[in-house]
Amino acid sequence: MLNFVLGTVAGGLIACVLTIAAARQPEVQARLGLIPAAVPATLAAVTKPAEPDCVRRTEPAPKIGSQEMLFNRQRFWSVAP
Repeated sequence: MLNFVLGTVAGGLIACVLTIAAARQPEVQARLGLIPAAVPATLAAVTKPAEPDCVRRTEPAPKIGSQEMLFNRQRFWSVAP
């Protein structure tokens, strides 16, 4: 009989602690109607910035396997799409 009483008391304490912990959460409070539900803020439409036009190279591309292809300074400092 004592085990039943102790188990009931322990179960009641656990239920109370969990209920109090859950009621402290804003989502649970809104669901229970304790506080009004927060209206989600909407972001303003973001305009996409204008992209610069890509221009073709005016100089001819180096030939494959040429010595200039390995030691070309422009190759290291500019990135072409």
